[in-house]
Amino acid sequence: MVSDLAKILDQVSREKGVERITLIKTLEEAVRAAARKKLGPNYDLEINFNDDLGEIEIFEFKEVVENVTNESLEISLEEAKAVDPDAVVGDSLGVKMGTDELGRVAAQSAKQIIMQRLREAERNIVFDDFKDRRGEIVHGIVQRVDKGSIIVNLGRTEAELPQKEQIPKETYKQGDRIRAYILDVRQYSRGPQIILSRTHPNFLSMLFENEVPEISEGIINIVQVAREPGSRAKIAVYSKDSDVDPVGACVGMKGSRVQAVVQELKGEKIDIVPWDPDPAKFICNALSPAEIIRVIVDEADQTMNVVVPDDQLSLAIGRKGQNVRLASKISGWSLDVISESEYNKKLKDTYNSLLSLEGVGEATAMSLYHEGYRSINDLAGSSVEDITQVKGIDAEKAMKIIESAKKQMEEGNQEIKPEQEETRADEG
Repeated sequence: MVSDLAKILDQVSREKGVERITLIKTLEEAVRAAARKKLGPNYDLEINFNDDLGEIEIFEFKEVVENVTNESLEISLEEAKAVDPDAVVGDSLGVKMGTDELGRVAAQSAKQIIMQRLREAERNIVFDDFKDRRGEIVHGIVQRVDKGSIIVNLGRTEAELPQKEQIPKETYKQGDRIRAYILDVRQYSRGPQIILSRTHPNFLSMLFENEVPEISEGIINIVQVAREPGSRAKIAVYSKDSDVDPVGACVGMKGSRVQAVVQELKGEKIDIVPWDPDPAKFICNALSPAEIIRVIVDEADQTMNVVVPDDQLSLAIGRKGQNVRLASKISGWSLDVISESEYNKKLKDTYNSLLSLEGVGEATAMSLYHEGYRSINDLAGSSVEDITQVKGIDAEKAMKIIESAKKQMEEGNQEIKPEQEETRADEG
C-alpha cells in the first residue's frame, strides 16, 4: 500500500522517540547507499521521500546529447524524446526508477543501514536526555549483576552501578527496585554509559533535599557532607532564616525525615551538624556529643588540637577513630584530639620551656603565656615589636628572648612556624 511506509515511520517515531524527519533522512540515505551499491558511483541520482504518496522516489538524471559517450550520465536525443517529446540537447532528464530495481542484496543493505542509523539516533536521544541529569536521583529496577556491577534498567536505557559505588554489605537481586545518584554520563560508539552511585556524598544531600522542603526551597543550605558509606555520615547545615532551626528541620517530627534517609541507606547513622563560620566552633559542633574544653588552632597548617575531658576522649574519637575522622572531612581541618590531662602535661612542659629561655623568669613566663605565647616556636617566629607589647618586656629583653628561642630551635633542628591561636570551647 502507498501509505504503509508513512504509517511505519509514524509508528517507529512514537515508539522509539526519534523525530520523523530524522527517520526520513535515514531512509533516504539508506536507499541512496543501496542504489550506489547496485548501480555504481557514476550515476546522478536524487532520492526523496514523497510524503503525499508515502513512498521513496528515486530519480536518475542524464544529460540529453547527440552522441552518448557515458551511458551512466548521458542519454541520446532519440531515447530522451521517447520519454519526453519536448526534450532537446542539453536538457537534464530525470527518469523515475522503481525501488524493486535495486534488487534483494541492495534492499538488505538499505535495511541494515536503517537499523544502524536508528540505533545511533536512539543512543543520541538517550545521551541528550541524561547528559544534563548528572547529580539527579533516579529510580530503576535491577536487571542483572555483571562482574560485581549492578545493571539497572531505567526504562529507555540501562545504567551501571559499579561495585565501588555500592554501599558495603548491601545486596540486590534481579527485579529489586533501586534508587541511585547519577554520577556520570559518557558517550561511547556503542552508546551512552550512565554511571550510578549510592556512596557519593551528594546522594545523601539529594535524599535530604527530597525529604526536607526547607532545603529545596533554599531556606536551609547543606554546607558539607562526609560519609563512610553504610556506617556513618555527618552533614553540616545552615539556615538563612534565624527562625528556622536547620537541625530540627532535617530531623523532622519525631525524626521522620532523617529516618526516611537512614532507611534508604540501610541503617547508615547520620549526624546533623549546625554549621558555624568560626572553624573552632564548627569543630565543637562536629565532634558532638563529646564535650570540648578548648581548641588550639594552627591556621598555617590547617590543623587543630582539640582538648576534651579524660572520660570523653573515646567518645570524641569514636569507634576506630570514625567520629574525629568524619569531623575532619566535613571541616577540612586536620584534627588531633587529646585528653585534658595530656594537655595539662604538655602545658607544664611548655611553661618550663619558656623558663629555660635567657631573661625569662616565672613572672615573665606567666606574662608571655597569658599573651598567647605557648611555645618556644611562638617566640622564635615573633618580632621585637610583638613581644614588647607584653608587660615588663622592653626591646633589649625582647631581642634576647627571640635570639634564645631561635638558638634552642636550631639546636633541636625544629622549623620556626607562625604563632598558633588557642580558642576555648566555652568562649563566645
